[in-house]
Amino acid sequence: MATSARVLLQVRRDPRTIALLLLVPIVLIALLDWLFVDQPGVFDRIGAPLLGLFPFIAMFVVTSITMLRERTTGTLERLMTLPLTKLGLLGGYSGAFALAATVQAALVSALAFLLLGLDVAGSPWLIVLLAILNAVLGSTLGLFASAFARTEFQAVQFMPAFVMPQLLLCGLFVPTDQMARPLEILSYALPLTYAYDALERVAVEGAYDARLALDVAVLVGCTVLSVVLGAATLRRRTP
Repeated sequence: MATSARVLLQVRRDPRTIALLLLVPIVLIALLDWLFVDQPGVFDRIGAPLLGLFPFIAMFVVTSITMLRERTTGTLERLMTLPLTKLGLLGGYSGAFALAATVQAALVSALAFLLLGLDVAGSPWLIVLLAILNAVLGSTLGLFASAFARTEFQAVQFMPAFVMPQLLLCGLFVPTDQMARPLEILSYALPLTYAYDALERVAVEGAYDARLALDVAVLVGCTVLSVVLGAATLRRRTP
């Protein structure tokens, strides 16, 4: 709890991080609505899936950079001298970013459903929950990815290297079953594929079936696995 509170206080003192967390996804979803203002139904079809993907991207970038700062400034190294478990320490970071992800996804969803009139076949509340889950997944993946960067520039490079391929292969542009077989197989190994599938099934089809349950289970599993792998990258040092 102390770690979570410290991280949240640090984020609150950084206006640029707050803008990236809260304003950028809102601006993106508003631009998406404006882009298809003369094409009725298009925003309703793609707006809900992107409602969950935008927070995922923003949380990945913010979390990876913030965690890298903790590593490079020595803060994380000092914390590792305390009698805390690695999972407990990383759980504190995850909890802080999960709360930020919840606020972010809630604000974007409120804009889409209440002000922009987004209409979906399924439950809007389930879309909101999936958006929150995707944002939390993005934050935990960012925590894990930060272990492989040495500078903030390298952390930002993970965006095109790690996130963009998932966006291309998740089914947003081409349905996975219409891809070349190697790409289709690869897409099933990427968590964003299941995130997009869950959002699309609820928003477009209004489906509540075993496939949706599988998508959610994979997302939760990837979130937990990211925290465990992130904890494995931490090195405990004695004072």
